[in-house]
Amino acid sequence: MNTLLLQLIGPMQSWGVASNFTYRDTAREPSKSGVVGLLCAALGRPREEQLDDLAELRMGVRADREGLVRRDYHTAGKGGYLKADGQIEKKDVVVTQRYYLADASFLVGLEALTPELLQELHKHLRNPIWPLYLGRKAFVPSEPVWLKDGLKLGQDLLSALGGHERLRPKRTRWDDDRMRVMLEDENGEIVRQDQPLCFVSDARRFGIRRLRATTVDDRPLQRRCVPCTSLA
Repeated sequence: MNTLLLQLIGPMQSWGVASNFTYRDTAREPSKSGVVGLLCAALGRPREEQLDDLAELRMGVRADREGLVRRDYHTAGKGGYLKADGQIEKKDVVVTQRYYLADASFLVGLEALTPELLQELHKHLRNPIWPLYLGRKAFVPSEPVWLKDGLKLGQDLLSALGGHERLRPKRTRWDDDRMRVMLEDENGEIVRQDQPLCFVSDARRFGIRRLRATTVDDRPLQRRCVPCTSLA
């Protein structure tokens, strides 16, 4: 197996999996549809192109710094907005609730049997054709998504995620040394409807994806203390 690692770091991220117009949720970690959309932007693929090769990549996410869920205040209505029946509403202002993750850092891994697609993605993430964003166009990465050592040939997904150094230090010394990891697993007990099938604006479709949760440990190796000897 081969794995490509990328980092998603930013002051604001949003990874919706069950959103509608007035309520926009966010998952606690990047969604498969959001990451595939980011890869399409790096490659310069329009919505109409096939994305099966990207959607087939097995994905895992390590939460190096869990984001704090916050709510953004939005209104719609000034100048009019389009209603579901096709009419323009100009009187009533609609308040929307849009949630996001603040101060989050994620290490994302993508696993493939052969390395060619991962090598192409690694090259384009360094020099993306279109701008990259973290779930919403207003939420841009604060650091490059591309990792210089992100291409791990001959390493499986969990080994690559567990072997990479932590992206962000713990907030306090009392924080857990273990980092949460979400792995795609066909036998997993967690179900998400974020497997991208089609990104065409009027025909977006998403399938079911199964996950399992685990952790990896960030504790450094304990240094051995060598007793001092008297020089007398």
